[in-house]
Amino acid sequence: MNILEFSVLVWAGSFTAGFLGAMTGLGGGVVIVPFLVSVFGVDIRYAVGASLVSVIATSCGAASSYLKKGYANLRIGMFLEVATTIGAIMGALIAAYVSVKALTLVLAIALIYSAYFSWQNQPKPDTPESPDSLATYLKLNGTYPTPDGLMMYHANSIPMGFGVMIVAGVLSGLLGIGSGAFKVLAMDQVMGLPFKVSTTTSNFMIGVTAAASAGVYLTRGYIDPGLAMPVILGVLPGALLGANVLIGAKTEILRIVFSLVLLVMALKMIYQSFIGVG
Repeated sequence: MNILEFSVLVWAGSFTAGFLGAMTGLGGGVVIVPFLVSVFGVDIRYAVGASLVSVIATSCGAASSYLKKGYANLRIGMFLEVATTIGAIMGALIAAYVSVKALTLVLAIALIYSAYFSWQNQPKPDTPESPDSLATYLKLNGTYPTPDGLMMYHANSIPMGFGVMIVAGVLSGLLGIGSGAFKVLAMDQVMGLPFKVSTTTSNFMIGVTAAASAGVYLTRGYIDPGLAMPVILGVLPGALLGANVLIGAKTEILRIVFSLVLLVMALKMIYQSFIGVG
């Protein structure tokens, strides 16, 4: 395979990853890293480095559309980014001292969890009678557009959501996956935000989280421009397309397809790492 063929194939895979990542709020990194490792045999640290740069592109491409349309909650995103940034730096520093086999296993577990999360049809939590006092003080409550007009929502369980975000940041810095599943989980299930608000705010946040750890990978030489360029060029248009489709789309079928892809990639990475084939 020559450089042109390699770049085209990486671009195509990255475009798909950006589209799916923007549609589900999980971040394209959960597809890009195992795609580069299992299909092209790229060292996982270089795959993570390219993924972190691409996650920044995904966030920039999708978040601008979500913010303009009024879905993403900027105040919640910036508040929770304090936790994810701390976690991302911790994860990036830990990554240099963890073996490739251990990184592969952790990534496979994260993929299986993301697949399970994607498969679930999360019920919309009921809005509490009285808003959370801390959320009110921090002005984290908001509205989002629906077919019936603007709908108000309240944020709850702020400390618990903050804690889950630290874990999400560690995974992002360690694996370069954006850890969107944990971000969406924290906002949707723990903090009780509407699912579309959780998804769009997650897309806004993953870029800031990735930027915090990308610098560490850059200084250690794990970001290869020849690999990162086709990844970014594929992810950015994919994320823009996914962001536009999400606004009016029903994602039940996409969830099933996406979770199956993640599951297959996780099993293949475990097989290659521990059986030693491929």
